[in-house]
Amino acid sequence: MTRARRSTGLGLELPPAALAAMHSQLATLADDVVATIVDEVPSYRDAFSGPMGETISSAVQLALGGFLDLANRGRTDDLSAAPAVAGSYQLGRGEARSGRTTDALLSAYRIGARVAWRELSTTAVSHGLGAEVLADFAELVFAYIDEQSAAAVAGHSDELATTGRVRQRMLERVAHHLLSGSPVDQVVAAAERASWEPPLTLTAVIVPEPQARRVLTALSPATLPVADPPDLDEGVLLLVPDAHDHRRAALLRILADRGALAGPARPWLEARASYDRALRARAAGAELDTEAHLVPLVLDADAAARADLRAQALAPLADLRPGTAERLADTLRAWLLLQGRRDEVAAALFVHPQTVRYRMGQLRELYGDRLDDPEQVLALVVALG
Repeated sequence: MTRARRSTGLGLELPPAALAAMHSQLATLADDVVATIVDEVPSYRDAFSGPMGETISSAVQLALGGFLDLANRGRTDDLSAAPAVAGSYQLGRGEARSGRTTDALLSAYRIGARVAWRELSTTAVSHGLGAEVLADFAELVFAYIDEQSAAAVAGHSDELATTGRVRQRMLERVAHHLLSGSPVDQVVAAAERASWEPPLTLTAVIVPEPQARRVLTALSPATLPVADPPDLDEGVLLLVPDAHDHRRAALLRILADRGALAGPARPWLEARASYDRALRARAAGAELDTEAHLVPLVLDADAAARADLRAQALAPLADLRPGTAERLADTLRAWLLLQGRRDEVAAALFVHPQTVRYRMGQLRELYGDRLDDPEQVLALVVALG
């Protein structure tokens, strides 16, 4: 049996043949690590695709090579001095800039350790390393990964502390320009300064403050939280990117049962229009989806104009007793909306069909030919809607 020489601390000297075999499998092992991370951590699926996946694979290969050199160097009391630690620190900073938390990053390191240990230990056993040396090897693998993880977390924290808050202020500035009607060149310049890639659309979402953090974590990292939005007395405003077409259903599922309200998706430079719609819908008592409340929003867009239209449309009833006028107005509304289907009108009003016939006779006497004029019918439908 080939024996490795144990050393004190976490170091050990691997047999040359075993070390050579491990080095030869690094490229394949790095690809396996990246593939497993992509499979098990969905948030990295897009980030590691294409050329980025090749770059990450090369970085993993270099880190594993550095580990093998470290493992064969004898005593290694200070793993934090490994060159790969600096790379992990910078990786953590990059994750913070991307808007991701450390949860996914730490999962990736755990997966990398698992896959690397499985493959490297298999090679080690095939070259005759005994259980005692293999145990030291395992200890070094996981100590090395711990150092990498700690460096990544430190980088993430430092990035948030030094630039994260600055970028957040820049993002808030983008939102301010969008909602205040600033010139397009100012909005675009603010987005560039914040390193924020403009989406196709933005959707204004108003969320109760206690629900805001939970909702925000379920949305795209590119979502813009808006500080002190105009005209919003309570709640939190979020501008959600690219939640249009089929993606809107996913947004509404996130918001369901949270007291939230989503405006329509609008081209990103027209985000104020989405916010204004959400504000109007909220004032009207709408819930969740403003698109499900378009008719009342249209009817109430100009309350004074609608009141004038109603008075004008119901002028033929003005000289009747209030109770009679109200019953005839209700009958006329049902008649128009149900397209003159007398039995259905009677059912809707809880009266006999003959009563409907009698009331419509009265209305025809009062309105005359106006009930056959399409423009008058449209005015009556809107007025009574």
